Amino acid sequence: MKENNVDINSIIGFILIGVLLMFWLWTNPPEQAEIVEQENQQTDIEVNSKDKENINQNFSIEDINDDLFADIDKDNSDYVTEIKNNIFDIKFSKKGGQISEVALNKFIDHKGSPIFLIKNGNSTFNIDFKTSNNRIINTKNQDFTPYIYKDGENDVVSMKLSISDEKYLEYLYVIKPDEYVIDINIKSRGFTDFLNHNDDYNFLWELNGIRNSKSMTYENRYTRLTYYHDNNKIDKLSQMGDDEDEVTDINWISFRQHFFSSILIPSNKTFKSAKISSRDLVKDEAIDTLYTKQYMAKIPFSYKNNEFNESFRIYFGPTDSKVFKKYDLNLEESIPFGWGIFGFINKSVFVPLFRWLSSIFPYGLTIIFMTILVRLALAPALYKSYLSQAKMKILKPDVEELNKQFKDNPMKRQQEMMSLYSKAGASPMSGCLPAVAQIPVFYALFMFFPSAFDLRQKSFLWAEDLSAYDSILELPFRIWFYGDHVSLFPILAAVSIFFYMQMTMGQQTASQPPPQEGMPDMTKMMKYMMYVSPVFMLIFFNNYASGLSLYYFISNILSIGIMFIIKNYILDETKIREKIQTNKAKPQKGPGRFQRKMQKLMEEAEKQKKNQN
Repeated sequence: MKENNVDINSIIGFILIGVLLMFWLWTNPPEQAEIVEQENQQTDIEVNSKDKENINQNFSIEDINDDLFADIDKDNSDYVTEIKNNIFDIKFSKKGGQISEVALNKFIDHKGSPIFLIKNGNSTFNIDFKTSNNRIINTKNQDFTPYIYKDGENDVVSMKLSISDEKYLEYLYVIKPDEYVIDINIKSRGFTDFLNHNDDYNFLWELNGIRNSKSMTYENRYTRLTYYHDNNKIDKLSQMGDDEDEVTDINWISFRQHFFSSILIPSNKTFKSAKISSRDLVKDEAIDTLYTKQYMAKIPFSYKNNEFNESFRIYFGPTDSKVFKKYDLNLEESIPFGWGIFGFINKSVFVPLFRWLSSIFPYGLTIIFMTILVRLALAPALYKSYLSQAKMKILKPDVEELNKQFKDNPMKRQQEMMSLYSKAGASPMSGCLPAVAQIPVFYALFMFFPSAFDLRQKSFLWAEDLSAYDSILELPFRIWFYGDHVSLFPILAAVSIFFYMQMTMGQQTASQPPPQEGMPDMTKMMKYMMYVSPVFMLIFFNNYASGLSLYYFISNILSIGIMFIIKNYILDETKIREKIQTNKAKPQKGPGRFQRKMQKLMEEAEKQKKNQN
């Protein structure tokens, strides 16, 4: 699944942009790290454990295969080992020797509770391997013994599955202060005799993404498994439904839960191969659920010197490009800023611009000032569009005359119209090209605001969180596709786009020529779109980030103001008319390349029409 595959967010964005583009086209018509082993004195880190059980050191190979690793839970009790620092509150379970809880201490969810990425059994770490008699052992069913010590400033947790003091399987977890990355080393000692070395062993990680945001529907849209491979390629599994893949040369695998991510990273350059899958757990958006997606990554490892010896890292933290860039692993590629030119615009323009402005202003004002800068940058394109409208308005009587004169000869009529536009220095394409040029900017911003971590839990006016919807009224029922609340910023955006389109249509009515025979009446179509577009924005944006709706509201207001200034203070129709007349009086040059090509196409179409008759 390539990064440039179109998902639901792309579909919604392109529909909105498509509606605006159709309107514009009508208004301008063209016809990690080394693991340190050190048995230091245990420190006063909080440990909830019991005395290590005596272990019989005289097992035979058969005893080992058939008893010790019989996947039987001899002790149903469980205890945890806990590590706390500024970044994490992490708990480790004896069952499976795995991480059983990860809380991010710097962040809270929409209810004011800590952000948990692992909790209540939503995550499973497991290694499955074959013994010499081909029994399959799963470490998730085995009891490990915890040991904790300090390595400098780092907390080290050792979880051992022991046969004897000299024979064990060990997980080493290294937690560094002020780091979101945990180093993990899997190694064994004295296991050579009873391992089946003909097959690889598998590391399996399953994780159910915990919901953290106010809108489950909106969060789930940006919850996705992505992976980076071949050092420069970002791919992803399906956003909707179930999906799986088998991949090679993987640099990292990200289990993204919108604004927070759990990322599996090899200590060496790549994992040679992995089987990954994603399953959507939200079957009915009307039913509140705890989990959104179920992720899985299964990675085969080879034995080294006939023992376990593998290391990797896991990132638990925010989906924030500022944090990601510290690790220099291209983790920021997992943020859905858009593909191609859209992602490039966001990463190189809007992300730096937004951070610079937010270092000066509150976040709500940052969006407003950013919108102003964007609209001013696009003002020349608006000017060209309105200039084209003015020229077409002046040429409208001539176009109507040509329609009457060559009513029965469409090809001749088109030729004369092209000649008229050429003489007058006008081009039907000059109005729509500026509109088309603005599409990458609008779609990039459509992807930017829902992915901007800095907006999370930042308030503005009545909006408590600019990364979530700004509800002003909770409904006692749910409206399909709209939701069970009313957001105000989408209403303002819808009203503003209605008046913007109405104002523009008022200008176009005077310049739009009558529809040609056999062609649709674009005036009627755009009247419908003037009402459909606001409704579309009202419905689809009700559950989107209020920061995005704020942007569109301010953008529409600015567009109305810019259009008013251009029409009333910049454009002078008298001067435009005089220039057109001067251009008409100039000696006619031969048809340009575009005109010649269009003329040839029309002639071929005319011949085909005659042959059909």
